[in-house]
Amino acid sequence: MTTTSATTTLPTDAHPDLAKAIAEVALLRGTFTLRSGRTSKYYLDKYLFSTRPELLDKIGDLLAARVRHVERELGVKVTRLAGAELGGIPLVTVAALKTGLPAIFVRNKKKEYGTSKQIEGTLNKGDIVLLVEDVATTAGQALEAVGSLRELGADVRGVIATIDRQEGARENVAAAGLHFEALFTKQDLGVQE
Repeated sequence: MTTTSATTTLPTDAHPDLAKAIAEVALLRGTFTLRSGRTSKYYLDKYLFSTRPELLDKIGDLLAARVRHVERELGVKVTRLAGAELGGIPLVTVAALKTGLPAIFVRNKKKEYGTSKQIEGTLNKGDIVLLVEDVATTAGQALEAVGSLRELGADVRGVIATIDRQEGARENVAAAGLHFEALFTKQDLGVQE
């Protein structure tokens, strides 16, 4: 398996209205504990933008463009997109609709009933997969999902985050030998701490 640790953030100059709209609905101020355990004076609530059809549709277009960009950058043909529960599910779904690629849903842990699966959807050994992430801080959840996919034989090549908080996600994903992309950074959304 060949991987690259290249990382890019394509210019979002063409999408300042979308960045502004996401910030208007999803940027919360206060004191918040993040999944990483860090405390922050702001929170980007993914559910406040991923549940809005007019925003999700535009985000889907950008995700589809990033998938094609990653394919060109890495010289591969992606066969599946994956998203981790719960925030990644609407994003990977819209990306699947926009690209025509099948989606895989990654549970935080294996369910203890029914089929007892941690991965929902069809995953074949050797499938080339990109993980779609919502808001990346340290990329802890994304890397856990990548690990679960790899255990089942997926050839995970990268992570595409909707928003990079610029607090280590890019570096952690690159350290894992994966390509990292972000549609927006906190600066694109006008976040200043």
